Amino acid sequence: MDRTQETIETLRKYKQEHIIRFLEKLNKEKQDNLIKQIQGINFEQITELYNNTKQKIQFKESKIEPLSYLDKSKLTKNQKEQFDKLGEETIKAEEYAVVTMAGGQGTRLGHKGPKGTFKLDVYGKGKFLFEILADNLKEANKKFGVTIPWYIMTSKENNAETIDFLEKNNYFGYDKNLVTIFTQSELPLVDEQGKLLISKDFRIKQASDGNGGTYSSLRASGCLADMKKRGIKWIFIGSVDNVLLKMVDITLLGMAKSKNVQIASKSVAKANPYEKVGVFCKINGHPKVIEYTELPTSMAEQRDKNGELKYGESHIMCNLYTIEALEKISKEPLIYHSAHKKNSYLDEDGKEIIPEEPNSYKFEAFIFDAFEFFDDIAILRGTREDDFAPVKNKDGVDSPKTAKELYEKFWNRQV
Repeated sequence: MDRTQETIETLRKYKQEHIIRFLEKLNKEKQDNLIKQIQGINFEQITELYNNTKQKIQFKESKIEPLSYLDKSKLTKNQKEQFDKLGEETIKAEEYAVVTMAGGQGTRLGHKGPKGTFKLDVYGKGKFLFEILADNLKEANKKFGVTIPWYIMTSKENNAETIDFLEKNNYFGYDKNLVTIFTQSELPLVDEQGKLLISKDFRIKQASDGNGGTYSSLRASGCLADMKKRGIKWIFIGSVDNVLLKMVDITLLGMAKSKNVQIASKSVAKANPYEKVGVFCKINGHPKVIEYTELPTSMAEQRDKNGELKYGESHIMCNLYTIEALEKISKEPLIYHSAHKKNSYLDEDGKEIIPEEPNSYKFEAFIFDAFEFFDDIAILRGTREDDFAPVKNKDGVDSPKTAKELYEKFWNRQV
């Protein structure tokens, strides 16, 4: 059986006949490109993911309990000194690296281009998100007398533009030899009937597979092997859009080493029961984060004897791992969550359809779902004023306006 016939049989098997009809209308070159792409798709996986969109997340049979944490502001002088010393030792021994997840576009901000190229209006002249992170790292390098390897994960969509931007800006003074850029993996999009979408470039429409794809992408790109070669023992993973992100927090690192855990994370107290953030907990004895879309209201509203939210530790994408932990996770399949989104597509006549309502599913793995592979996690509670100023929405909560205020207030306090 030739390649074309084999592809047609696969499409029939998985009820994707609309693509067969589409293939027949393409010229040889476009047909070959599409067939090559189709042969790389795991149809069993996509079918299962689509079927899972009809099921609601259930926690009924799970034993759910709050997760303990240490509050950074309430550490004793001795505790903090002990943690900081342990953390500093790892940085100075050049056993520490950072990963920035920068695969997103600035669409929600009304910004054309990768999110990291968004300029935040601080101190009159403004700073790009990538620039803020580079400054953060350069300050740590100066303090500890090292240059920390920096790995930046892009998406296929924004990779070329990100590289071009960083080159033009000379990596904001960061040593280019210690910056490694790699791309995130993707999964196809399907419509509400489970049919694959065709994009206007006559290919199956795909989207990045969520921040949980970071782990497998680190392995596939060779970045994990590179870290091992450099003698890296601890890796911090954070996102590009938090302008107060502490990528080099020696207290967090020292606490993780002191507690002899393989993973650690920083949290902030949830502002109110209904804030749209994932929260830490333990499910069946393993650490987990429940995303706000999946957290039952009854759980969100529960309070402890001190009146604090029982499930009040927000996950702020501020995670730390041993190299062994990343190696383990990178080989494990994570569960995928579906998001109902608006996506344009070509109909069978080749006409582009731009929907006004959500019409398709995007499948994403969440970075925190990997926490379940471990028995314990060390959580350090920080504060919003010092640790959490995301730039996500054009207006209102977590917008450039709120991030600018928090950023300027923080740095004014440091003077």
